[in-house]
Amino acid sequence: MQDNEPPMRALSKLIYLNNPDLVLFVGEALVGNDAVDQLSKFNQKLADLATSPNPRLIDGILLTKFDTIDDKVGAALSMVYIFGAPVMFVGCGQFYTDLKKLNVKSIVKTLLK
Repeated sequence: MQDNEPPMRALSKLIYLNNPDLVLFVGEALVGNDAVDQLSKFNQKLADLATSPNPRLIDGILLTKFDTIDDKVGAALSMVYIFGAPVMFVGCGQFYTDLKKLNVKSIVKTLLK
């Protein structure tokens, strides 16, 4: 939805009015490097549509379907590197209890295989 201006304008306004503790980008781990493009466009839209001079941008990332990507963690690594926003949670199922904190040691181990 990052290219759809009306919902992004509404989201930007919600962020401005409610001043949340965190603004998380939620994306699918399955899309690979397209996730980097999605995050970039999403963050840019938040900046462009902000009504304040100091817009709130993405504070962190939540990647869904993380349990389905095997050893392909490059997109997550690229997102963190390019935007400086950490992957705060990964989704490994369909319920709230399936949200997990990212295990950095397992990611490093996977990358070094």
